[in-house]
Amino acid sequence: MEFTFTPLGVSAAQPAYGRHLAAHILSVGPESFLLDCGEGTQFQFNTHGIKRNRIGHVFISHLHGDHFFGLIGLLNSLGMNDRKEPLCVYAPPGLEEIIEVQFRITQSGLPFPLHFQALDPSLVEKILETEHVEVHSFPLAHRAPTLGFLFREKQIPLNIIPDAIDRYGLTFEQIRAVKAGEELRLSDGRLIPNTELTLPPYRPRSFAYCSDTAYKEDLVPLLKGVDLLYHESTFLEKDAEMAAITLHSTAAQAARIAKLAGVGTLLLGHYSARYPDAGVFLEEAKPIFPNTLLSEEGKAVEIPLTRSGLR
Repeated sequence: MEFTFTPLGVSAAQPAYGRHLAAHILSVGPESFLLDCGEGTQFQFNTHGIKRNRIGHVFISHLHGDHFFGLIGLLNSLGMNDRKEPLCVYAPPGLEEIIEVQFRITQSGLPFPLHFQALDPSLVEKILETEHVEVHSFPLAHRAPTLGFLFREKQIPLNIIPDAIDRYGLTFEQIRAVKAGEELRLSDGRLIPNTELTLPPYRPRSFAYCSDTAYKEDLVPLLKGVDLLYHESTFLEKDAEMAAITLHSTAAQAARIAKLAGVGTLLLGHYSARYPDAGVFLEEAKPIFPNTLLSEEGKAVEIPLTRSGLR
């Protein structure tokens, strides 16, 4: 099953050097999640072949314009395309009021249910559970109340060893039970352990999204061992004073968080317009955390399925 993160906007505050504002798609199987929705998000959908009608949930990290000014336009387009499925929006308090004012003044509306969930930016809490993932929000350190989001894949059903079905003459009900982890009781009373019937389980995958935030070491326990960490890297260390003033992070700071948390891969993003070449962020981060990547617009980062090997 697919588990990919696709950056669509990697620029901080304003578009620069062909870089667009914050917007990202997380795809888990058939489910698509939009993380932030800056100006120009719809254009990026068109450019990179993103199917907007697949999106069922939108997560807005905070109410700075470069992270949500594209939302009203996206909602309007979904309405014009006659969307009927509900859309859920998760954000700090205030976004619902902003969107309602825009619809009221423009005397417009939507043909589909729009649900807002105002989140407490001071809490770590589970905010969503779908067929495939659980999502938690957690506090970040920025000038406006800001949230990070942690996605954890649910355990994928076990795969039965192919010849076990014929060997034991398994019924559909028995196959379902074995895939759920149960042992098999034969008609002669023998009990067959599940480990003799199934392949090693797939390891659930995880992704964490840390948008605008100052260096925040207390995130480390929450981020421990995630497969992919997106962490903003607005500045370089030579501008660390500016990062501290504006409550942003440097590439080196993002790398230190990744190293302390023992994540699989660090993905940098949210580059300040003062740096024409984003490659400088990678040069700063890699000596600290070698498995670091740059966010590139439209380039998906996949978290592959792996079996745990533990039985």
